[in-house]
Amino acid sequence: MTKKLLLALLCLPVSSIGQTIPTGAAIDAQVKKVMSSTHANGMAVAVVDKGKVGYVQAYGIRNAKGDPLTVDTVMYGASITKTVLAYTTMQLVDQGKLNLDTPIKDDLDHPLTSYGPDPVFPDKHGPYPDLAGDPRWEKITPRMCLTHSTGFSNFWFIEPDQKLHIHFDPGTRYSYSGEGFILLQFVIEHGRKAQGLGVDVGDLTNANFNRLGMTRTSLVWRPDFASNLADGWNDKGQPQEHDRRSKVRAAGSMDTTISDLAKFAAALVSGDGLSAASRAEMTRPQLHITTAHQFPPFGPDLPVSEQRKDLSAGLGVVVFDGPQGHGFFKGGHDGQTANTMVCIEASQRCVVILSNDVRSEAGFADLVRFILGDTGVPYGWEYGAFAGKS
Repeated sequence: MTKKLLLALLCLPVSSIGQTIPTGAAIDAQVKKVMSSTHANGMAVAVVDKGKVGYVQAYGIRNAKGDPLTVDTVMYGASITKTVLAYTTMQLVDQGKLNLDTPIKDDLDHPLTSYGPDPVFPDKHGPYPDLAGDPRWEKITPRMCLTHSTGFSNFWFIEPDQKLHIHFDPGTRYSYSGEGFILLQFVIEHGRKAQGLGVDVGDLTNANFNRLGMTRTSLVWRPDFASNLADGWNDKGQPQEHDRRSKVRAAGSMDTTISDLAKFAAALVSGDGLSAASRAEMTRPQLHITTAHQFPPFGPDLPVSEQRKDLSAGLGVVVFDGPQGHGFFKGGHDGQTANTMVCIEASQRCVVILSNDVRSEAGFADLVRFILGDTGVPYGWEYGAFAGKS
């Protein structure tokens, strides 16, 4: 070790190095406390350290019959699917098939507004003819899709008139939008074959899952999942059946297991499968986030003095700076699902949590802090007062 490197290490704040990862028994005990305090029925937890999967465990039950939740139980990945799309997109960038800053209009053979519904799944993508009177769609780029800055609402079907609208000039601010990720999926699947597009996102992601040994993960339902499948519970403790998704939806159709998703987190935090430049781009601060909370969309900007200066959109993740340095995270949520992935760059450490009981979400901040120490992950911005609510 050189004197210069030794001096640099000695000058690091102790907190930036990170705490010792607790033992498996200690993590087990803490998870059980979280489950007891939140009344959650099932949780699964994985820890990545130095870019390698370490501890993986599942707790509780997977359905109302009381079948045990295991590390190979298929659970709903929810919006962590978006991070998988971002990772896959950056591989296309590495291959020269896509440029993050080329408008999507240049990746398509025809104007976006001329494409009608998918012939097999009419609701697979947005009603793009709705944008015919708004030329701002021509400004949208893949980067804007991945940074939630297209101007779309979360989904077109939650608009009062159930039409697709652009609410602000694309690229100018962050507002959470699954619709933007669906648009990027559309461009990848319907783009110009001459530049290497026109490929199925499900096939692209399956290639990564196979390479990483993620044998029970898919963006579309597989019959072999049924033998060990997690149903869920809403915030009233009522059982909810697992939704068997029939089409690939890059905004959130992934089914996975804690064993599998831990492998993806390890690959992502270590840069496996991406060039160094593309990996760095994913977690570079791309667009400053100025709102008090992630939801509801289109929230007002905080006064500049109250904005968290380190909080920004990355590509398919949100990035922040905390006591242990630069980090990134992504959550996943629906009425009966609560997921989180938090990673710290310097130590290549991550905590991944999948839960089939939305109530467990209220304990995520304490559990992540117990395992990783103080990271500064912005859970207050992500959840506000709604953690654990359907």
